[in-house]
Amino acid sequence: QVHPVESGGGSVQAGGSLRLSCAASRSTYSRPYMGWFRQAPGKEREGVAAIDSSGSTTYTSSVKGRFTISKDSAKNTLYLQMNSLNSDDTAMYYCAAGGVWQPDPLRQDGYYYWGQGTQVTVSS
Repeated sequence: QVHPVESGGGSVQAGGSLRLSCAASRSTYSRPYMGWFRQAPGKEREGVAAIDSSGSTTYTSSVKGRFTISKDSAKNTLYLQMNSLNSDDTAMYYCAAGGVWQPDPLRQDGYYYWGQGTQVTVSS
């Protein structure tokens, strides 16, 4: 299938951790970027982290040092390890694939395949 499928979301207390997984189609690797985006109620969707075909990563400032994006190309799987979670991380998290080369890989308009999302809720 073409559309990515996310899993691993849930509810945690502040300071806790979650690991999100995204099963993607091999065909999405025809373009270099895969990434994670999130959308909180009343806010626009924002880029969280991205990784390119060489393994180079990009993070939005608010998650640097706390989140780690990685992938297992053999399994066509993308991951987002989230540590030291806080209430500002509460959002629906989306996996994106098929991202074209671009200076800012956290722009959502560069991606062609999107998952349905997995909810992450962090309580204080």
